[in-house]
Amino acid sequence: MKALTLSTFMLMLVGLIACSNGTSKPSYLFKPAVKEGIAAKVGEMEVTNAELADGIESELYEAESKLFDIKFNKLKTILLQRYMDKDSRKKGLTNDEFLEKYISKDVKISEKEIEAFIKDQNIPAEHINPQVREKIKGYLEMERKKEAVDKWLADQTSKTPVEIYIAKPRRPTFPVEVGNAPYAGGKDAKVTIVEYSDFQCPFCAKGADLLRDIKKKYGDKVKVAFKNFPLPFHNHAEMAAVASLCANEQSMGAFWKMHDEMFMNQESLDKDGLKKLAGKAGLKVDDFEKCLSENKYLAQVRSDMEDGKKLKVKSTPTFFVNGQLINGAQPMEVFAELIDEELAK
Repeated sequence: MKALTLSTFMLMLVGLIACSNGTSKPSYLFKPAVKEGIAAKVGEMEVTNAELADGIESELYEAESKLFDIKFNKLKTILLQRYMDKDSRKKGLTNDEFLEKYISKDVKISEKEIEAFIKDQNIPAEHINPQVREKIKGYLEMERKKEAVDKWLADQTSKTPVEIYIAKPRRPTFPVEVGNAPYAGGKDAKVTIVEYSDFQCPFCAKGADLLRDIKKKYGDKVKVAFKNFPLPFHNHAEMAAVASLCANEQSMGAFWKMHDEMFMNQESLDKDGLKKLAGKAGLKVDDFEKCLSENKYLAQVRSDMEDGKKLKVKSTPTFFVNGQLINGAQPMEVFAELIDEELAK
């Protein structure tokens, strides 16, 4: 019989409480904290806010961000209404009429843009029909109108910026070390991005494209380091991770060439496929094959994984920008905003 874990016990306890007559519930008293940093207290036993947040930093940030976005979008709606009401051209027009006539009058979606969207989203040809095209057009129009509203508000506030007093959530920050990880960019750059990734993960392939864009935009202003975090359900991920470090043994440049080849050919990450990719990347194939056969860097791969777990890495890709957590291959704007903030310090 398996030992009863704490989590299993808590689930059983919740079930028992749910099935009870409601008379045997814990006693909770909600009141201001007796001192700073305390989340709860019973007798002499205290639970701190730090303990409460440990392990759920990412979830808390996402929840706080959603709340911030709700408030900020409402603020933009109020500002838009007030600026429209101040405009002399608004007289006699509804909000929608003013929007169409003055704010988004230049928004027009071409067939070329619809085709580009279909291609970018990899929508199969057999799924495309007039109704789908009309929905795509409507979506693109909506997005373009949002951009037009932002531009119009930018014009209204250009001389008198809007002062925001809503606290913007700060990403959770962790003490991330580059160590001996392969990197690109400036060795002593002001901004360091550490990525935990899996060569067999399709989302990580998007992360590789993203890092390529970051390196192109920022050059030596940013240092980009790569750490392996092969997920257990990807059967070739661990071997590919070892292969990446075998490439790095030959040179840092060889690592990044092999890195790109593996992400572009995720269906070829078995041993024979890796040898072929090493050849395409210009590696010394005999040395690479010997290193791979010996599993020379398996210990380093597993060490990277343990470090990642301590940093609360739960999925791939996970990025840390000067220690600040970004989950997933987020849009370039998310990274650029954070990088620019760090460069400006």
